[in-house]
Amino acid sequence: MRHLKTFQRKKIVTLMLMITIVMAALFGRLIYLMVFRSVYYEKIAQDLHERERSIKAARGKIVDRNGIVLADNKSVCTISVIHSQIKDPERVINVLQKELELPEETIRKRVEKNSSIERIKTNVDKQTGDKIREYDLAGVKVDEDYKRNYPYGNLASKVLGFTGSDNQGIVGLEVKYESILKGTDGQILTMTDARGVELSDTGEGRKEPVSGKNLILSLDANLQEYAQQAAYQALEQKQADSVSIILMRPGNGEILAMVNVPEYDLNDPFNLKKSTNGMSQQEIQDERNKMWRNGCINDTYEPGSTFKIITASAALEEGVVTPEDTFSCPGFRIVDDRRIRCHKTTGHGSETFVQGVMNSCNPVFIEVGQRLGTDAFYRYFQQFGLLEKTGIDLPGEAGTIMHQKKDIGPVELATISFGQSFQITPIRLAATVCSLINGGHQITPHFGVEVREDDGTLLETLSYKEGKQIVSEQVSKTMRTILEKVVSEGGGKKAYIEGYHIGGKTATSETLPRSANKYISSFLGFVPAEDPRILGICIINNPQGVYYGGTICAPVMRTVFENILPYLGIEKEAAQETDAVRTMDQVEYLLSAE
Repeated sequence: MRHLKTFQRKKIVTLMLMITIVMAALFGRLIYLMVFRSVYYEKIAQDLHERERSIKAARGKIVDRNGIVLADNKSVCTISVIHSQIKDPERVINVLQKELELPEETIRKRVEKNSSIERIKTNVDKQTGDKIREYDLAGVKVDEDYKRNYPYGNLASKVLGFTGSDNQGIVGLEVKYESILKGTDGQILTMTDARGVELSDTGEGRKEPVSGKNLILSLDANLQEYAQQAAYQALEQKQADSVSIILMRPGNGEILAMVNVPEYDLNDPFNLKKSTNGMSQQEIQDERNKMWRNGCINDTYEPGSTFKIITASAALEEGVVTPEDTFSCPGFRIVDDRRIRCHKTTGHGSETFVQGVMNSCNPVFIEVGQRLGTDAFYRYFQQFGLLEKTGIDLPGEAGTIMHQKKDIGPVELATISFGQSFQITPIRLAATVCSLINGGHQITPHFGVEVREDDGTLLETLSYKEGKQIVSEQVSKTMRTILEKVVSEGGGKKAYIEGYHIGGKTATSETLPRSANKYISSFLGFVPAEDPRILGICIINNPQGVYYGGTICAPVMRTVFENILPYLGIEKEAAQETDAVRTMDQVEYLLSAE
């Protein structure tokens, strides 16, 4: 019996000891939570009774080189409802249906949904938002917001790009410089009880948004607008698929204008402006992607005879040809078993290298390519950066489509020499020619120049890779002289402007497949020829009727130059030579070149 009592007493003691230990542990835990973790759990408790509503930050502006705002923000509102705070659901539904012009079913579904907060509509104009606010409806929130606005509609649409409903960049400069432009959203914080009802006596907490920074471009809105008008005129006159124009500074790669018509309305970028009946959603999206596509950087093409500038520069640099070298053009050249013709089927006869460039003579360039050879030609492709992307500050730049070195046979070498059987982007061609005529130093084409605050404070000057010397200054000078003759006396005569020394080259290339009989016409020119300050390229894709670059593209660029050169402060010079003082030999030569 005594043994039993002793055993029970031990059990009781053990139990009490265990209870004491547990209680001590719990007490210790309580002290730990109350003293050492109080801040943490206070925040959690606050979060449970705190409702957040975001305040969108104003996106940074995109501004041209003259201070013209190309992308700005428009004040709008976001309309939301908080189910637990609504006192008169039917009145809320009626008011929102009336003011927002939404179906009753849509609004009722969101008003009656038992959620912490339900968004009814975004991008509501401020006037409508203010009107809804005046109703003072319990449970209805009207928060300030921003919508991207493009004051000039379709101007430079394929350069600027646009933003989505969340105000984030989707294409173009808007997405490339997202980190600079986007800013930081703010918050509206309200305290609620356990039921989610806002406490009227606590007020609202507010974390102010931080606006994005402004991006300053090299692009000139005035030049862009004029080039765009000229491109649309050419598009209509030639019933072409598209027309592209690029204007840039050869010395530093700044792009002053980049046009790719038809452009689209930046304020309504999803509108295809054509019937979508019978089209699947994927087909509609494919059409939109095509509409947004910037052919100057996203698409490749056979450059044709404008590439002869590059072949000529490589040959002069390598020393395999001089301006005085003579060639013979019977109208064709046999390469292996292939008969490759000149555009002048009767041939140009005997001509110097300079005349061969002026005449855009294929047989001359076939021989020049043969003198270079595959190894040297491929080396210059690499040296000139043609096998690399330019690094332009726009997304989606395409790369060059070129034969592998081992696959370049005699026929391929011949066709490459005059700009066929490979493809590059227009911006790649323009950037390379800029480098060849600016004294020989490689440039990076770009739009972004500076980052500034709204008050004009400079935050950052954007810098770009400076390339190596790709040809000598002497070769660069020689090419400028030769290309000036192309415009003053050769195939680019339709780009000639009295009083200006203009260098340039025409081109006409056939698209693939050759059987389609579709052509791409182009002209590349620069002014002044002796010290280039502006380079322009015009490309017309699939023109109807006459399709020769010298006939249809050179006049477009002449019109553009006539109007923009005085604007750029490039004054006329006394013409060195006019038709009135040309010798008879020169006149006869020009007639034969036609």
